[in-house]
Amino acid sequence: MKKILTLASIVLMGLTVKAQEVDQGLKGAWFVTSQFGYQQTKTDDVKHTNLSVIPIVGTFITPSVAVGAGLGYINMKSESDAGTAAKTDLIVIQPLARKYWNIGGSSLYFFGQLAAPIITGKDKESDLKINQFGLTLSGGFDYFVTKYFSVEFSYNLANFTSTTLDPKDGSKTTVTNFGLAHMANVDSAYAVGGANLTTPLAVGFKFIF
Repeated sequence: MKKILTLASIVLMGLTVKAQEVDQGLKGAWFVTSQFGYQQTKTDDVKHTNLSVIPIVGTFITPSVAVGAGLGYINMKSESDAGTAAKTDLIVIQPLARKYWNIGGSSLYFFGQLAAPIITGKDKESDLKINQFGLTLSGGFDYFVTKYFSVEFSYNLANFTSTTLDPKDGSKTTVTNFGLAHMANVDSAYAVGGANLTTPLAVGFKFIF
């Protein structure tokens, strides 16, 4: 029993020291990460998919505050037994800022993120142009496996978006939307432009140098 307690104490001390080293050494450090998101919904024979890949580069301006920007790609598709109804390729530019809080002296951190994504692209099936800008508030957990590598999970908490739909024939439609996190319906991006085009849940791997 004493050996088990001793081993547990050593492990706990090691984790605490590593967390302190990470926290104290982050100021001025640069990081590279990539957020991956995937969402699929299906109603009868109609399937909607939303895939996002957003590489991000940033730097810590204090031991717990980081700023950065992402440049990525979003693919949205709506298909059924009758064929593909919509297929959209989007480019996203996303400046962001993060605030980190350590959890109990461990290697696990909670972070809050405010991002201002700008999204643009076109639906290949209908030639519909889509442009969206807004603000996204998200929260997440970042686990430092080592001082130079971590795994992070994030989830959108609230969104403000302004989406403009410009069809090949007809008038432009601009819809402004604000709301708490929701599982965005891919169809609504084409119908009313009120959806957050990115996926609500994302996972990433971060390298610090």
